[in-house]
Amino acid sequence: MIHHCVLVELKKDVLPDELENLILETRINLLKIPEIQNLRTGKNLNIIAQWRYFFAFDCESRAKLEMIRSHPVYVKFEQVHLAPHTVESLTLDYEMDLGRDVRYS
Repeated sequence: MIHHCVLVELKKDVLPDELENLILETRINLLKIPEIQNLRTGKNLNIIAQWRYFFAFDCESRAKLEMIRSHPVYVKFEQVHLAPHTVESLTLDYEMDLGRDVRYS
């Protein structure tokens, strides 16, 4: 099992309503992809923090993660909803199955 987490630094001019809309669009769009499990998204309580927004989900394997990242819905989400508001992002992928050789996940 892979846990995929994306921390997002938003542009300074992103208003609170726009951030709320981004969170909503994240849920609407990413939940259309059947391989995504346990989707989480939200905003940082510290409004001056670098990473003001995040989304995270689980998927079964590295292969499934690559399928998700190349899925047309995901690509469109990144282009239409994420990119216009983003300065920088940090992506973290974690293997959650203890003892598993991650080369073969």
